[in-house]
Amino acid sequence: MKLYFSILFGFLWALGYGQTAQETTVEKGLHFTRLFRADPHEGVSCYRIPALATATNGDVIAAIDERVPSCGDLKWSKDINIVIRRSTDNGNTWLATERVVDYPFGQSASDPSLLVDKTTGEIFLFFNYMDLAHEKDVYYLKVTRSTDNGKTWSEPEDITSQITKPGWHTDFKFITSGRGFQTRSGKLLHTVVNLQKGLFIFESNNHGKSWQLIETPLKPADESKIVELSDGSWMVNSRVNKAGMRFIHRSGDEGKTWISTADSSLIDPGCNASLIRYNSEVDGDSTEILLFAHANHKTERKNLTVRISYDEGVSWSEGKTIYEGSAAYSSMTVLANGDIGLIFEKDDYSDNVFVRVSLNWLRGKKTSVEKVD
Repeated sequence: MKLYFSILFGFLWALGYGQTAQETTVEKGLHFTRLFRADPHEGVSCYRIPALATATNGDVIAAIDERVPSCGDLKWSKDINIVIRRSTDNGNTWLATERVVDYPFGQSASDPSLLVDKTTGEIFLFFNYMDLAHEKDVYYLKVTRSTDNGKTWSEPEDITSQITKPGWHTDFKFITSGRGFQTRSGKLLHTVVNLQKGLFIFESNNHGKSWQLIETPLKPADESKIVELSDGSWMVNSRVNKAGMRFIHRSGDEGKTWISTADSSLIDPGCNASLIRYNSEVDGDSTEILLFAHANHKTERKNLTVRISYDEGVSWSEGKTIYEGSAAYSSMTVLANGDIGLIFEKDDYSDNVFVRVSLNWLRGKKTSVEKVD
């Protein structure tokens, strides 16, 4: 029966059905474009865990979990696939949904994250995998690659042995969803969580041909984002459950040692967030800034806010509210036209919407928000 429905849905996808509709709503001047919403006619319970990135040709890729039997996470669902939508015009319009990772029933893939190698143009889509039928509660970490800006994807590669340690086999471990980071030297960086042992950084010095684990744990930390600062040091911004705030980890020696502090200015209910670097060239201003999107509330996943740091994460602006209501995981990218694209889980995970804003709007300058429809 699973095979029948997979063939049927694949046929419908090939014809252009399934998540082709593009509905845009306007709320307080912002235009929200619905990219993923569960439809009972598709037999999908929900879409969760979005990731967003801009390919080197300017195409925008949005990836997400397609959770079929329930909204449960990886260890509780025997059928989760990774699907994407692409935009070739800075998020104005979006192509139909495509499945890029789809295992047989009993095996699931979850928590997509994207990393674009700006040197080679290759895109890496990481995800976590489990064979619930034969090895329940054992997590494997995989990656699929695209060399044509997200049009086609390679067979997934298991990189568990490269980015974990042998004693971790039965540990609760996963690659953080959302996105990784590339340094100015070309090194590729990402984060992997081991709930028993801490957060770890993994890296590639050869454009993703192989990956290595940096064995120094960061604590406290759950799902996290890493960036390189202007002085070449690294900064990790971490979710810490029940803390009510984010934790910041800084390293001046490429991850060998870390200094960890709580940042009470970044309140947080315990939710994945998004952190990116923006090289500003607006109005002759060449200042490099950091952008941070998070659920700006101590106890509830709501009030999605984007903040700016002009001093490499030492302090943050009050921020601009994107959505006051229910809002959870988010992912940002810098678009080819210089705007900022953001996808987030909206209204108790029922919707996953894309919104585009300008840097001037985030800075509080009087300028209209770019319309996305």
